Amino acid sequence: MPAFLPEQIRRFSRWLTVEKGYSPKTVESYGRDLHEFAAFLGEGVAVAGIEAKAVRAFVYTLNGRNKSSSVARKLSALRTFFRYLLRQELIRHDPAAPISTPRQEKHMPVFLSVDEVFTLLETPGPGDTFAARDRAILEILYSTGLRVSELVGLDLERLDLASGMLTVSGKGNRQRLVPVGAPALESLRGYFPQRELLIRERISRGDPPEREAIFLNSRGLRLTSRSVERQVKLYAERAGIAARVTPHALRHSFATHLLEMGADLRTVQELLGHVSLSTTQRYTHLNLDHLSAVYDKAHPRARRKGN
Repeated sequence: MPAFLPEQIRRFSRWLTVEKGYSPKTVESYGRDLHEFAAFLGEGVAVAGIEAKAVRAFVYTLNGRNKSSSVARKLSALRTFFRYLLRQELIRHDPAAPISTPRQEKHMPVFLSVDEVFTLLETPGPGDTFAARDRAILEILYSTGLRVSELVGLDLERLDLASGMLTVSGKGNRQRLVPVGAPALESLRGYFPQRELLIRERISRGDPPEREAIFLNSRGLRLTSRSVERQVKLYAERAGIAARVTPHALRHSFATHLLEMGADLRTVQELLGHVSLSTTQRYTHLNLDHLSAVYDKAHPRARRKGN
């Protein structure tokens, strides 16, 4: 009995969730790209009948109306899907194998200077209703390099205040231990009374309390990534550095400043939760000017201006 494409996409999505532990957002993204491919092929397509020319034609239609990064993402989803079908012995060859990945522009990560970060961290003030919470958020983002999704997913049980360590669930449910700096821990302690107040207010309204999440919104529920992004942008505008500041810019700043201070690449890779070292290596390009300046200043045989 032939295996038809829509049903195999559904099974593939379940496999990504149950077997691979992918996040719902990632599974949704894969499914969206694969259903777009299925719509391009039309109804009644058996996976065993998909050939390379069909994949090439699909990619061709994407070019011109999609960014190269989007085309590459969709092609990556197809490759992962076809490898799954090969393991299930539903196809004999990978029809995406002969297709070249579009060349993509390399975008350098945006990061802040140390002075800019310190200015941002000091921005939440007495006039802000959630100043304690927001300062803790900014401190944690910069102190740990967490992704914003990892930050809002933090539970209280994952925080060890005594040792100053966080257990973080990253992409693919991969867990890692991340140290938290003293200022960030202090900011968390300053926020916890407000957190308890939000929980009590929720109970007083007759609503079930959110006791697991560290960061709560005004209704006492787990804070969302979008809310954190809005708050970071708000404080960045106030600090005068709005054009470049996002939660991810703080993650980039964390990595860049560690490397500038002499941290090795493998350590930064572990702290960021990168699977591949090549992903972390892009931060080395940000430090060329810094490294050149250090070399010119410190090396006895460096070429110096005026010599």
